[in-house]
Amino acid sequence: MKKLTKVLAAMAAAAAVTVTGTSSAISNILTAPNESAAAVDTNNDDWIHAKGSRLYDMNGNEVWLTGANWFGLNCSENSPHGLYACDVDVFLKAVADHGINVIRFPISSELLLSWMEGTPNEVSSVQASYNPPQDVVGEDGTITPAGKYGDINRDFVLEDGKTLKNSMEIFDIIMQKCKKYGIKAFIDIHSPDANNSGHNYELWYGKAGITTEIWIDTLVWLADKYKNDDTLIGYDLKNEPHGKRGYTGDKCPDTIAKWDDSTDENNWKHAAETCANAILEVNPNALIIIEGVEQYPKTDKGFTYDTPDIWDAPADKSPWYGAWWGGNLRGVKDYPVVPESGTSQIIYSPHDYGKSVYAQTWFEKDFTTQTLLDDYWYDTWAYINDQDIAPLLIGEWGGHMDGAENQKWMELLRDYMIDNHINHTFWCLNPNSGDTGGLLGNDFKTWDDEKYGLFEPSLWQTQTSGKYIGLDHQVALGVNGISLNEFYANYANSEGSNIDGGTKSNGTVVEPEKPAATTTKPAPATTTKPTPTTTKPAPVVTTVPAPSTDVVYGDANCDGKVTIADATAILQSIGNADEFALTEQGTANADVDGKEGITAADALAIQQYDAKLITALPVK
Repeated sequence: MKKLTKVLAAMAAAAAVTVTGTSSAISNILTAPNESAAAVDTNNDDWIHAKGSRLYDMNGNEVWLTGANWFGLNCSENSPHGLYACDVDVFLKAVADHGINVIRFPISSELLLSWMEGTPNEVSSVQASYNPPQDVVGEDGTITPAGKYGDINRDFVLEDGKTLKNSMEIFDIIMQKCKKYGIKAFIDIHSPDANNSGHNYELWYGKAGITTEIWIDTLVWLADKYKNDDTLIGYDLKNEPHGKRGYTGDKCPDTIAKWDDSTDENNWKHAAETCANAILEVNPNALIIIEGVEQYPKTDKGFTYDTPDIWDAPADKSPWYGAWWGGNLRGVKDYPVVPESGTSQIIYSPHDYGKSVYAQTWFEKDFTTQTLLDDYWYDTWAYINDQDIAPLLIGEWGGHMDGAENQKWMELLRDYMIDNHINHTFWCLNPNSGDTGGLLGNDFKTWDDEKYGLFEPSLWQTQTSGKYIGLDHQVALGVNGISLNEFYANYANSEGSNIDGGTKSNGTVVEPEKPAATTTKPAPATTTKPTPTTTKPAPVVTTVPAPSTDVVYGDANCDGKVTIADATAILQSIGNADEFALTEQGTANADVDGKEGITAADALAIQQYDAKLITALPVK
């Protein structure tokens, strides 16, 4: 539902892949910031789950995803846009400093397939160099210091300081940088093919050789690759599945994304459920983000996709409810997506836009929040949140600052999301979105203060001090941010946050124990971690009953398998024993660290076993 600005797209395409002769003046501008003050969190304990319409962390504390989109991986450049102009550290540090706690990364199935097959697609429009890569001593003894002639995106080049790494390696580095600054991420399959206008295509298969099976396989591959890294917390399965019947004799129901109880390949509900099952099999902690469709039959009036002559109905007597592309979630009330493991990881994600994208009928009046709810929002998606069916995440919203109706719509939607704990990612950080613009200027470093000023109140933050709240339990979100543990230890019960329009809450903080010694020495932290401001709570220890003869060590949730889900079950039981208590058998199975009692060390041992860092449980 967006278009790229042609001039900026051309600028991106023209930018050099690797720069080896950048002037020292430019180098000074683009030098990466110093390392973050906090050590990178490697505890893998930031996974999120749903209950009703809200999202929670492992301790049962509510979290709120408030972020923005950064596109480009979905495009022919195979890399987030702007890295031809800005260093990734400079960029992501600024994102964190501005309080954005999650980034939605549009990507293509074609690019994921190239990674899965071990032949990553070529990257363009990335400026990266560290020239020279080390100090060079001339014949006269003059020293040319490393980086003198070029120092931008140095982590994207090989040891020679100029050869660009591949697209998968660059994505992995970006995820590491997000972790460094306390930012979480999720991907969005924006189109089957790598295409700057790929969002115009209706389905998740049918381009660049992408089949439904390949679409699922590539997502499962990525979920498995990142199952032990809670930076990448979720998967938006398909951007804006859409399509509607034509009015010129073109019925073609198999070319549109529909939502019903069939097993037809173009049934988005069935495809999403199948894909969710496959992803959750390899990573039961992943969030599965499901968008709507465009057109849904008026089932309340007896119409279905198979009603005779439904495709021939005249436009003025249409048996269809329309919506934005991907925005129609009316089907959830009739046919909800229910994976085999339950709905604890399901989020529904409509997109919503104002008149700068398209002048919809609900804007043809002096619209208010109530008229928008009555005319479109409530029955299309808001009921899911209001009736406590599942969490919502408005995956895209944004637009031009026109000082008029488009800006009015943005403010109304922003306030509605704040008042009703609705998660969201703003479209977008990039300046090169033709029908919305972005939060950044063409240099990808300068922020649009007016637009950011409209957006900023919707970021999760404390009520009085205005501290931005991150989703990482250990790493603070930017210079004016705090970690999740810090919020629940020091702010939640005193000043609270702006979620639900402003609330206070009691929370539980469980500090992870130090990891057991391994044969691999961990990378040293760059600086000393600050001393916590509160006393660390004593670990909760549960008395372990005598194990039965059928103990399956590590299988804390008693599902017959030993996976990351068992580690999560242990951490949840420690954080909130009343709600997440292990069964007697689960408690016996969970005691694997060689010490009596269930603690976070047992969860860590299971994570190490799942990652094949240790070969057997219990730990001897």
